[in-house]
Amino acid sequence: MTNNKIVPKATLQRYPIYLKALRKLKSQGISKILSSELSDYVDIESTTIRRDFSFLGTLGKQGYGYDIDSLIAKFNSELGVNFDEKIILIGVGNLGRALMNYNRWNHVVGEIVCGFDIDPKVIDSKCDVPVYHLDQLCDKMPENCRIAILTISQNIQETVDKLVDCGIIGLVDFSNEHIRVPKGVTIKAIDVVSAIQELVFSTNFNKEQ
Repeated sequence: MTNNKIVPKATLQRYPIYLKALRKLKSQGISKILSSELSDYVDIESTTIRRDFSFLGTLGKQGYGYDIDSLIAKFNSELGVNFDEKIILIGVGNLGRALMNYNRWNHVVGEIVCGFDIDPKVIDSKCDVPVYHLDQLCDKMPENCRIAILTISQNIQETVDKLVDCGIIGLVDFSNEHIRVPKGVTIKAIDVVSAIQELVFSTNFNKEQ
């Protein structure tokens, strides 16, 4: 960060929400927005938005608001956001196909450009993006690809080691397995069961209030 402040985890988790909103607003021809207007758009308090943006430096003027192009550019330069991020999918089963069919993240990040699997039927099937055998991982790795989505259930650590060797430094993990990675590689684990459990606890707690 320009101002060398440590950005809270909660703020980092809100940045993608802001980015998606800002890119949608830009696509609608909107060039300027007040924090109060953005607050209504993303359902986050304007004071929280201003505090979150303060970690990126001085961005807006009181009464004038934020220039959307400048704000998006600031996110890009400070956070290294690449809206053309090339993402690969490891495991093209039911979940993998669902993610591949969704593949509409143009307001936040890039897109899935290819998949890898070991099932010949999956590899030979018609998909929106090419699907290769996992043995071809390094040969078919897209240039400058850094992110992989992991939806496999077998040989997970071995596959992760191979991904890291091929240059992957970020993993979205649906396997729910304990994975070891070297320093500099980040894992974002997606645990749907835990998310539902937290929701049930929260719902029950709020009901009792």
